[in-house]
Amino acid sequence: MLDDRAKLLLKTLVERYIADGQPVGSRTLAKAVGMELSPATIRNVMSDLEELGLIASPHTSAGRIPTARGYRLFVDAMLTVRREKLSVPSDISGPGIEAGQPQRVISHAANMLSNLSQFVGVVMAPRRSSVFRHIEFLSLSERRVLVIIVSPDGDVQNRIIHTQADFTQSQLLEAANFLNAHYAGLTMEAVRERLKGEVDRLRGEIADLMRAAVDVSPDDPSEQDEVVVAGERNLLSVSEFSSDMSNLRRMFDLFEQKTQLLRLLDVSAQADGVRIYIGGESQVVPYEGLSVVTAPYEVDGQVVGTLGVIGPQRMPYERMIQIVDVTAKLVSNALSHSKGG
Repeated sequence: MLDDRAKLLLKTLVERYIADGQPVGSRTLAKAVGMELSPATIRNVMSDLEELGLIASPHTSAGRIPTARGYRLFVDAMLTVRREKLSVPSDISGPGIEAGQPQRVISHAANMLSNLSQFVGVVMAPRRSSVFRHIEFLSLSERRVLVIIVSPDGDVQNRIIHTQADFTQSQLLEAANFLNAHYAGLTMEAVRERLKGEVDRLRGEIADLMRAAVDVSPDDPSEQDEVVVAGERNLLSVSEFSSDMSNLRRMFDLFEQKTQLLRLLDVSAQADGVRIYIGGESQVVPYEGLSVVTAPYEVDGQVVGTLGVIGPQRMPYERMIQIVDVTAKLVSNALSHSKGG
């Protein structure tokens, strides 16, 4: 546990390092803290903080920089940003995000996050409803069938399935009619469960086709959800990354693969409000030196996705929280109004 003096010194050191990007020495710290502390006292406290793994000394400098654990303590205990009192900087409260097609809203939000933060904006597209209102089968070629699934809000998904046998168009129509008559309004998971019990009563080929149809609604979020990433090039101007090309390459791989990003955003979707993940102390963020600030967004009160900013650990957290929080609210409004319209 840190006493108040140690907390103040750590908070001041982190803030100075975020602002200047330079290791912070005892003399700078003494001036910034504004307390009557002797250089010896400050050196002793710095030494204690270093032993606790909260700060470190880069070999090229006499000053200290925060570690991942130091940032985490700063974020958890010292960053006094209350959601209900978030002040919105003027450049954030400019034009909002207009209601429209979900894809356009998501793309606009990713660009907005990137432009405001000057880092990388990421948005997980809304989860598609697995409830279907209507289903159709269309024969494409031998053993390939197009499945058209219409959700209750009119979202259309097309998937191609490979079947065990050839089906005539009339067989496909019969199977679709059966599904629409008995299962419309249920989730694909519920249909899958009901089919297990009813499969014996159905003709073999129709049962096979319906099983294949419900299996095209994937459980794996990496197949179902899409991540929109904007502003990766902003990381080129972050000194911590641009000086280490191999680290930068690994990060660009992360954006390329997107599956790791999906896992991160998926974890964040279960969280309430703004969350901060710091690389090196969290399994969720694979790279030391990276931090991620995320928030879930909603449609009609239901969380349907997550968005956030990815940047260096040395980011102005208070401002990033404001940017992410406000963007999540704008996206929630835009998507809820699109749905209503």
